[in-house]
Amino acid sequence: MRKYFVPVILLVLVSCMPLTKYSNLPEVKAWESEIEKFEQLDILKSYPSDAILFAGSSSIRLWSTIGKDMQPYNVIQRGYGGAKLSDFAVYADRIIYPHDCQAIVIFIANDISGGDNDKSPLEASMLFKKTLNIIRRKYRDVPVFWISITPTPARWAVWTEIKEANEMIRKICEDHRNAHYIDTEKYFLTTSGLPKNELFVEDKLHLNGDGYRIWSGVIKNELNKVLINN
Repeated sequence: MRKYFVPVILLVLVSCMPLTKYSNLPEVKAWESEIEKFEQLDILKSYPSDAILFAGSSSIRLWSTIGKDMQPYNVIQRGYGGAKLSDFAVYADRIIYPHDCQAIVIFIANDISGGDNDKSPLEASMLFKKTLNIIRRKYRDVPVFWISITPTPARWAVWTEIKEANEMIRKICEDHRNAHYIDTEKYFLTTSGLPKNELFVEDKLHLNGDGYRIWSGVIKNELNKVLINN
């Protein structure tokens, strides 16, 4: 019983942490100019109210074929390279609130990367929960999708921690109405359980064209399951 009690206490403590812990960090403030660019784009360009908002880190930003891949859905693309949940949660209202949309899709993969400042799986998952709560302040019923963090050759050494964060986020989605977890793991692993190198560019972190084709197909299929039935 005790081994379950301690994580529950930690979960409560982390979920109560104010975002000011993150908003004052230089690494978070460094994204201010990038967020301002999004805000200028929101002023200059209008989007259909039935669009799907895709937001997150570089895999969203670099997705050059997203408009074609997601047809017939209209798309709003708001990715910035290097995004972490710790900065995305701080800027989430400024990124998301300007838009009327029929769904919100999030992919953020940099909180656990093998670096000295990595977050624990629990902290990463609770930052997702904070982000979800921020979204729900304005969008009570809009479907929110989390794309699972991809197993990559570049970060395979910390895959155990990444997978744990994925599973915690999956549970959060299961516990919240109209929050959906898109599981992509099996599509990027070989039968031996290792990352498929051929689906990544030279850095072994970002997807190549073949990787995006698989990724987008899985994502669109999960969107269809929810949105077509709504």
